[in-house]
Amino acid sequence: MKLEKFLSRFNIKIFIYLLIAVTALYTLAFTLVYNLKDDGYILADWLVNYQDGGFKRRGLSGSFFFLLQDMTGIRLNYLVYFVQFAIISSFFWYYTKLIRYKRTDLLYLSLLLSSIGFVGLLNTVTYVGKKEFIVFLIFTIFIYVLDRQQLSKKKEYLLCFALVISTLLHEVTVFFVPYFAIGLYLKTGKLEYRRYIKYFLAAGIPAILIFVFGKNINEGQSLKILSDRGVHPVYGIFFWNINERQYIIQHSKDYILYGLSFIISTFHIAYYLKFLTDRKLLSILLIGAFVFSIPLFYLAIDWGRWMYIHMMLMIVLFALSLQNGRSVWDYQPVSINSKFYITCAIIILSLLYRVEMSGKGFTWEGLLYRIFIAPAELLNKM
Repeated sequence: MKLEKFLSRFNIKIFIYLLIAVTALYTLAFTLVYNLKDDGYILADWLVNYQDGGFKRRGLSGSFFFLLQDMTGIRLNYLVYFVQFAIISSFFWYYTKLIRYKRTDLLYLSLLLSSIGFVGLLNTVTYVGKKEFIVFLIFTIFIYVLDRQQLSKKKEYLLCFALVISTLLHEVTVFFVPYFAIGLYLKTGKLEYRRYIKYFLAAGIPAILIFVFGKNINEGQSLKILSDRGVHPVYGIFFWNINERQYIIQHSKDYILYGLSFIISTFHIAYYLKFLTDRKLLSILLIGAFVFSIPLFYLAIDWGRWMYIHMMLMIVLFALSLQNGRSVWDYQPVSINSKFYITCAIIILSLLYRVEMSGKGFTWEGLLYRIFIAPAELLNKM
């Protein structure tokens, strides 16, 4: 009776709002910390530029920030953070607007609590400040507009332009374009190949240009250029000189563990799809989206990061299938049945384990460990 009374008062929507707020503040805070210490990945990735050697992947952002610095005289660390702040906070804002009048339930909440969902940001601090937040923001705005049946031709062309720019900022964009096509299909219920082709071309053409004509990230002068502009990374993307495929083979014992995390996440998504209509076709489309991204797992070592991007995009995508509610506080009350117990088991497991961005694919150092055990271990060492 006590459990039933608690569950009857547990407002899932309020909990989701709190989770969004905590995750957003955590992400923005640690992004600032990494920027101020001249981090070689989170800051430096935004400062890859065309000034050192010409056209290259990710170089558009650095040249843009150099221009801003020349115009304003503001430190690059702050300029980059202002843009990161705008992109990250806009993503969380639009996601909140997307689900605001949706009737969320415990199973949908479990997706946010996945070790590679929103909780992934709290588990693995190196996820913060990355350029995939550009993809998250574009996709969330796209789904938000779709959900409100406001995707005009003009907005669709703006979407394509955004995909072009996003690909020039980070080539990872091209591997997640299928989600845009899936989102459009879920909303319209029709196969519209010409529209899908536009999305793939918008990301694919700049990706091909980068592959054919792109220079190296560091053509020899990047560190000097950054030093002259007040940024002094001592590790990171400008120092990257690793054969990534060989690295994965050498650390195969750790990378095999990504298979365990993948199996858990696949079961989680499959269980969620069980309660959706047209789940068979949607399952096929999602499998296709994952297969489309497989080259990423071959080319780069950040397997946890690619899994995390997939989960975040699915969380946004599945918001389309949520029922419309009557208020911003509306939610599906929890019923104690087999679905409740299975969902709770998934949530507990998700909070127990952790998926690192690269390296260890599964550890028991999840959110519960970081809240209850890690602080005690630290105090004991002190």
